[in-house]
Amino acid sequence: MNHAHILVVDDERGILEQLGGILRDEGFAVTAVESGEEAVAATARELYDLVLLDVALPGMDGLEALRRIRAAGHTVPVVMISGHASAEQVVSALREGAIDFMDKPLALERVLVTVNNALARARLAERLAAEREEDEPVLTGVSPAVAELRRQIALAAPTDSRVLISGPNGAGKEVVARLLHRISRRAANPFVAVNCAAIPAELIESELFGHLKGAFTGAVENKRGKFELADSGTLFLDEVGDMSLLTQAKVLRVLQESSFTRLGGSQEVRVDVRVIAATNKNLEDEIAAGRFRQDLLFRLNVIPVRVPPLGERREDVPLLVEEFMREFSRRIGVRPKRIGPQAMAALQAYPWPGNVREVRNVVERLMIMVAGDEIDTASLNLPSGGASAEPDLGFTTLREARERFERRYVERVVAACGGNMSQAARLLGLERSHLYRKRRALGLRAR
Repeated sequence: MNHAHILVVDDERGILEQLGGILRDEGFAVTAVESGEEAVAATARELYDLVLLDVALPGMDGLEALRRIRAAGHTVPVVMISGHASAEQVVSALREGAIDFMDKPLALERVLVTVNNALARARLAERLAAEREEDEPVLTGVSPAVAELRRQIALAAPTDSRVLISGPNGAGKEVVARLLHRISRRAANPFVAVNCAAIPAELIESELFGHLKGAFTGAVENKRGKFELADSGTLFLDEVGDMSLLTQAKVLRVLQESSFTRLGGSQEVRVDVRVIAATNKNLEDEIAAGRFRQDLLFRLNVIPVRVPPLGERREDVPLLVEEFMREFSRRIGVRPKRIGPQAMAALQAYPWPGNVREVRNVVERLMIMVAGDEIDTASLNLPSGGASAEPDLGFTTLREARERFERRYVERVVAACGGNMSQAARLLGLERSHLYRKRRALGLRAR
């Protein structure tokens, strides 16, 4: 079913009725206006997937309306309509950002081909913008635990059923989610990830559902939310247990009705999204504590998948080390280093409380900081006793202790990254802008 919302702009009532009828018959939502002024106002109030804009309009013509729409920062694809456009008008429209022209009289097949091509190009552009630039997801390991995980992924992926992935931080829950998408029927469509723990509570609804300009302080432009960007694909809600109860209620409604409204908007937006969620928390305990909705858990937990901690599959450590060694060798432009047998034994004996993510961080450090071609036991510099030393927090409130720990930890990560905030944000699992906000909240000086 088509979920796109199309704005049709023409001063001829017959054209509006003709186009509206054609598009509504194909399942599109259609808004029709008769002037350039109304078109500019409409795009300021609502997010459209496509605009069909007549060139010859009374008052503000189509070219001026297009200029004003683009000047306001709207990137919606625009197809111009004309009965007798000059070459100069065509060039001007293309220069202002129109993507195609349709000639009057309008033929049914030509309208549908043009509209579907424009929407397909827009979806491709959104997909490329939304997806992260990262390597193909790989589930590395030969342990029985990884073999069982692969079996579960192979069974669950081809369905459209929702999946709830549980496991500790850094164990590879997002890799599992990406694999579920990659071998699903939705693989050619977007995979959109949202870290619910990394986004401030006051911004999470805007991130998920989008907003219109002026919906709240700081909303300076119209923005599509993650549910809309993931339409026809997969939405990955990471650390879903960190959502507020209010946001949980709104997500539950989307799962029930496959529709929502953007913040500040009134237009119902319909989506076809497969939701995969992940958590490092025991959601049954969260329900008992009143922090998570039981009905939302029932909706999300259709297929439960558990990702084991690395401590349960230490035989996979050598393979992970080799994989990350090759990755950083390509990125840094140096030869992979050789790890001696005693050093590898030490790596396997280490409990890895940070799981696969900690292995990756350790290998990155070793590739950069070890000067020679061989890594020995002394070079590893792993925490003694298999765990990091407890910070000396003294007697204080839980909130103060947490803030003090976060302050020290963020400082150490930023220092380890040489002040590179993008790299530090990636290691911390935060968006770059959220890391700046976190540093200000913790009283750390700006870099």
